[in-house]
Amino acid sequence: MRPRVRLREATTADARLLELWQGPGYRGEFNDFGLPSRPVGSAIRERGLIDEDRGALIVEVAQDGRPIGSVSWHAVHYGPNPQSRSWNIGIALVPEARGHGYGGEAQRLLADRLFATTTANRIDAMTDVENTAEQRALEKAGFVREGVLRGAQFRAGGWHDLVVYSLVRPAPPTI
Repeated sequence: MRPRVRLREATTADARLLELWQGPGYRGEFNDFGLPSRPVGSAIRERGLIDEDRGALIVEVAQDGRPIGSVSWHAVHYGPNPQSRSWNIGIALVPEARGHGYGGEAQRLLADRLFATTTANRIDAMTDVENTAEQRALEKAGFVREGVLRGAQFRAGGWHDLVVYSLVRPAPPTI
């Protein structure tokens, strides 16, 4: 089956679009942290949106190249040694792209990319306990539900519980 979405690096031409997507009409209730929009044009020009501890990519429809959102990741550490670093990923799709299966596919592509380009053994994602659409998307992408972090996220004026999902690097085949 051919992928319906693809991921690509942001260019300066994407700056206005990325800033627009930070606005209240695009974030959705589970990504609205009340933070001001930050200009991304200068960040793209100066260093791009990818470095050794974090990154973001544009999600676009494979058939026509239409941008429909972004995926992002940042490093998390489960121990002091470099081998204990893993990635936490997130996604934000424009309203008209939600509910069509793009999210799970984009998150799986991101996980595959991170496993192919880094040594991390684990990728995790967290979402609000009420965000059942994202939970389904993560499960379709192969992530496994691990549990609930109670009162972990402050959003929309209150504390919210998060469901934790993970994907662990596949073991190499044995001979």
